[in-house]
Amino acid sequence: MNQPRPPRLAFSASDRPEAQEARARLASRYGSAPPEEADVIVALGGDGFMLETLHTVMNRGTPVFGMNRGSVGFLMNDYSEDDLPQRIAGAGRTVIHPLQMDAWTESGQVQSGLAINEVSLLRQTRQSAKLRISVDGRVRLEELSCDGCLVATAAGSTAYNLSAHGPIIPLDSRVLALTPISAFRPRRWRGALLPHEAKVCFEVLEADKRPVSATADSFEVRRVVRVEVRERRDIALTMLFDADRSFEERVLAEQFAA
Repeated sequence: MNQPRPPRLAFSASDRPEAQEARARLASRYGSAPPEEADVIVALGGDGFMLETLHTVMNRGTPVFGMNRGSVGFLMNDYSEDDLPQRIAGAGRTVIHPLQMDAWTESGQVQSGLAINEVSLLRQTRQSAKLRISVDGRVRLEELSCDGCLVATAAGSTAYNLSAHGPIIPLDSRVLALTPISAFRPRRWRGALLPHEAKVCFEVLEADKRPVSATADSFEVRRVVRVEVRERRDIALTMLFDADRSFEERVLAEQFAA
């Protein structure tokens, strides 16, 4: 009886020396296929590098198995060089969908980007930003005076969103987090949970006096006047996690972290 062939692996690594060294050792031990021919991409680095890797496979949908060779490893598995094909074969699959950001600038240009974690608007100067927020065409907040505001996916809810005191969202909840960043007025507004199919629109008030930038993960657009955010269910990204440490378990454990 024919044995199933092991998965073809492509190894990618961040610029950190320990990641580069790990890539060389793993490629020598298991071989390294070209990324476009691989069954799985093995990403070596931290969470930031995992996001970079997911962006590179956005159009191919190749599953990504991350191992921590960086400073933060919430999205990564523990690093080990042994039995890698077996670990990958037994890994659980987590499917996530990115956000699309469409940003209009003062000059009338429209720039678009995709975000796995969040789309965030931030003030560019010492003065607070003033934003009008609409959901599905209905104004929900006439004026938010703040340092910024963000829309986070469930996968990204433990990143910037959590640092801004937003909620941690289970992956299967099918909701998005709308979270203010240092809200000044209304001071007690803590954000909202929205259905995943909601379309959020930010209008920048007094944009000439209070300039605002918009960022989809690491893609930034300066001096925006309007930003629309929606989920792209037609794009599916797959992360692989060791069976005993699923992403769902990590999100649940984070809610009980001290």
